[in-house]
Amino acid sequence: MLSTIALDTQVLRPGLCTGCGACQGLCPYWSSVKGRTVLLFDCERLDGRCQRFCPRMPTDLDALRRKFFPAETILPEIGPYRGLCLTRAADPAVRARAQHGGTVTALVELAMKEGFIDAAVLTRSHGGLDPEGVLAATPEEVRQCGGSSFQIPPTLAELNRALKEDRYHKIGVVGTPCKTLAVYKMMANPLPDNDNHAGNIGMVFGLFCGWGLDWEGLRDLALSHCNLNMLSHMDIPPSKFHSLELTEYRRSVSVDLDEVLPLVRPACRACTDMTAEFADLSVGGARSANGWDVDKGWNQVIVRSEKGEALLKLAREQGVLEFRDPMEGGLEKLKKASLGKKRTGVKAVRDLTGGLGYLEPSAALFENL
Repeated sequence: MLSTIALDTQVLRPGLCTGCGACQGLCPYWSSVKGRTVLLFDCERLDGRCQRFCPRMPTDLDALRRKFFPAETILPEIGPYRGLCLTRAADPAVRARAQHGGTVTALVELAMKEGFIDAAVLTRSHGGLDPEGVLAATPEEVRQCGGSSFQIPPTLAELNRALKEDRYHKIGVVGTPCKTLAVYKMMANPLPDNDNHAGNIGMVFGLFCGWGLDWEGLRDLALSHCNLNMLSHMDIPPSKFHSLELTEYRRSVSVDLDEVLPLVRPACRACTDMTAEFADLSVGGARSANGWDVDKGWNQVIVRSEKGEALLKLAREQGVLEFRDPMEGGLEKLKKASLGKKRTGVKAVRDLTGGLGYLEPSAALFENL
């Protein structure tokens, strides 16, 4: 079967495409328009990197985990696990531009300084809208990427382009679960005769993710509630608030989540990974007994690899991050929430495909959900 036909019939048409960009920046056949992946030309290749890297093509997730992580560290609910902590950037200037505690920005800067990476593929947005993938090689370029967007840009297209260059040999990647899975599929070197230079990927930082939103739908929704030229930040607080918060510099606008949920992309409903299980470190918004007013300034971090553990240790020793212990029962709450996403994701995949779709090679992981 031709690779473009496989991606079209198994991923695009069922609504499973996440828009991650893993198929782009490799050849002129694939592109993206406002968060939608577009096939520009038919391709006659029998196999290719676009098909092998796509996070929604069938993947034996269990085998991929075992290739990169010791089996004894893997928890069924949240993947590789070496520890959990709450952190925030020690530098107030980093926190001021961050989504929550600025942990990812601080860690990427430190990773550059200490030689873990020599550049990083990040996402830069404009107050949470119109995000784009960028390659950052300086601390200031990293800081310009603070904050999050609920639109999904093809960030990995920038990684594919960067890997073709000779300038960087340890590229860091920051991304949501679909993107980090694609990166690990790249690093698994599925086509040894068609080198994609994935050995030049130095470190992977995962971002917790519930779902992404329709690109134009979110823009229209924001426009109906605020001045887009003044929009500086958007966030979704814990479920009890049932809202999307839009910030116009000093003014905050609360949008009922009932207006937001119809914009969730089908591919995101069909995702079974909340915590970016394929990563060296995975980072999300903090949850503790102190409440959202405190938690929104902190992150929770899952340590997944030796490299991630080493970087976090340096961050503590050098005072780059401030640390707090997770709340009692925090790990169990995280596992419960992650398991909940796996269950709803499996149901959505079945609804879209009539079976387990891209999860089929890993059916044993999901059969008891």
